[in-house]
Amino acid sequence: MFTFANPLVINLKNYTEISGDNSLKIAEEARNVLLSNHKDIIIAPPPSSIMALSKTKVPIISQHVDDAPLGATTGFTIPEIVKSHGAIGSIINHSEHKIEHSQISNLVKRLRELDMISIVCADDLEELKALSQFSPDYLAIEPPELIGKGIAVSKANPSIITNSVQMVKSISPTVKILCGAGIVDKIDVQKALELGAEGVLISSGVVKSASWHNKILELSSVLN
Repeated sequence: MFTFANPLVINLKNYTEISGDNSLKIAEEARNVLLSNHKDIIIAPPPSSIMALSKTKVPIISQHVDDAPLGATTGFTIPEIVKSHGAIGSIINHSEHKIEHSQISNLVKRLRELDMISIVCADDLEELKALSQFSPDYLAIEPPELIGKGIAVSKANPSIITNSVQMVKSISPTVKILCGAGIVDKIDVQKALELGAEGVLISSGVVKSASWHNKILELSSVLN
């Protein structure tokens, strides 16, 4: 099982900027930063790019997996298959791809059995409390209204991070909290860490930046 102290998780989503071989280019930039500062950087590309990006030696996770079996399951993203393509884990229940809590529970167990990490997303404290009981490796608090807006949750609603950490640790002490939504610079990352987060989940703040290398370097520089 891979372990990361304070990871910078970059979700490439399906932005135009990473179409074609651009997803490989951003992974190569992340690799160069990783080799220079030895920080924990993880990339979540579209499923079609997982195999190509895994060859860069940057840790790669899937943006989503389905609670469906191996075999005749056309169109589903299967944990065992993404692992065979080089993924070391997956995001689960992103606000743009919500699934039933029963499926989340099954997927967390399934990924653990495969020695893959699970990053489960929650919209608010109520959902975070419910998902904590499944003991994923990471829980990411991402208020949907702040995603892609350039307003970091650590600024807009700092108490949700401190409350999240306290709540999760009281239920499942081993789960690590990631801060997502609206992060754009190292000040946002630093503030999230000061509030108790143990890493960040970011997307447009990197993908739509003027320089992928410089932005990844900036954001990762304040991580332990």
